[in-house]
Amino acid sequence: MSNSFTSAVFETETMDVPGGTETILRGGRHLFPLLPEAFGGVRRIGVIGWGPQARAQSRNLRDSLAGTGIRVSVGLRPGSASAADARAHGFTEQDGTLGDWLDVVAESDLVILLIADAALAAHHEEIFAALRPGATIGLSHGFLLGHLRATGGTFPDGHGVIAVCPKGMGDSVRRLYEQGAEVNGAGINSSFAVHADPDGRAVDRALAWSVALGSPYTFQTSLEREYMSDIVGERAILLGAVHGLVEALYGHYRLEGDDPVTAYERSCENITGPIARTISADGLRAVRERLDPDGRDTFDRAYHAAYGPARDLVAEIYDEVADGTELRSVILAERRLASRPMSGIGGSPMWAAGDAVRARRGERTLPVDPFTAGMFVATMMAQVDEFAERGHPWSEIVNESVIEAVDSLLPYMHARDVAYMVDNCSRTARLGARRWGPRFQAAYEQLAFPAKPAGQEVNGFTDHPVHEALAAAARLRPSVDIHVA
Repeated sequence: MSNSFTSAVFETETMDVPGGTETILRGGRHLFPLLPEAFGGVRRIGVIGWGPQARAQSRNLRDSLAGTGIRVSVGLRPGSASAADARAHGFTEQDGTLGDWLDVVAESDLVILLIADAALAAHHEEIFAALRPGATIGLSHGFLLGHLRATGGTFPDGHGVIAVCPKGMGDSVRRLYEQGAEVNGAGINSSFAVHADPDGRAVDRALAWSVALGSPYTFQTSLEREYMSDIVGERAILLGAVHGLVEALYGHYRLEGDDPVTAYERSCENITGPIARTISADGLRAVRERLDPDGRDTFDRAYHAAYGPARDLVAEIYDEVADGTELRSVILAERRLASRPMSGIGGSPMWAAGDAVRARRGERTLPVDPFTAGMFVATMMAQVDEFAERGHPWSEIVNESVIEAVDSLLPYMHARDVAYMVDNCSRTARLGARRWGPRFQAAYEQLAFPAKPAGQEVNGFTDHPVHEALAAAARLRPSVDIHVA
């Protein structure tokens, strides 16, 4: 796939990446005056749903388009429990910005579908039938494409199909957008994809949508690559592998004799705190480079031990997403969970120590634990390498494997904890984390921890091309840190 695109409205840039270049769009509020032209005849935008992404995106779009004459409306199913919250955020029936989902679909020029994946799989035919002629379909996840391919369905002819996919949670998309009022460019990076473009305006519409969300940096992918990287990432380094790793490390440190609070600090607190902050600010290499010689030796041993088992699991996840197994499991679960809600994962012994750990923050600076760091960085690099081997562009690799983790999800987990995140994320992500987290935990406990590799420097890590790609992306990073209320 070519990672070069052109815009008739926005001035794009070329970013150097390993082996070539990629075209990207740098965002910012100074671009807001260009949005009406870029949306290309779109006068009504309908956001369908009110989950975290819909709540954030509808508000960001409304605020960015204020005074332009482009109206943003929210569509909900009859009797939706979310209607009261939508009204509380300024969307009302009285002014035509809140209504029945199919009515909003029928009156919108751009229909952004942000209902749950399984619900979209179940109701997309109703939505497609309600579309006005020529309306553009907007997605923030490629799950529907995977479902259509698995079931022999297609998107309707005559309609543009675009995607803008923020690389962070909905809450982050809104909070950093609000920070952007004071620091131009603050926001969550997004990928965009054009799947169908009957009128030739799809690229600029997608870019306008991304700019209006506050994305500081927008890069191109395809709808297929997006859902592959997104669903795999949720099950691996973004959530599932983190869950499995912190559980495994906590048990490992307890067996070594640590008390519960110390074991929690060396496992969960270390990953979500100093390790994530170091990667976010200074890159992956800095985690290892800032350790003393003994620490580097421990890091290297842990890295060697964890990389192989983690890479095997990431490859297995990728294959199961590619052949539709993971997508089918989400749809099957939706039927099952209608009468049997998912139980939480926060009841294991380690989570009881979280409150005590958070209460003593500020008493000292927690150092990076070299063993934990080696395990975590190896797992992150396993996903990087799998995505690179499968042909994903570098912007997508570093955003889905590194930036989204350290700039969005891990700070949120630091404020709450990993168990809270697993129990309160989207159903697709939650199901994936619950299925694959224990697989990662078992791999670390059964394969990585017993390994006694030689303590040589980790092969290929220091000069890995990911460092070049991550440094290029970091130059586009706004000068703000994520704020978690």
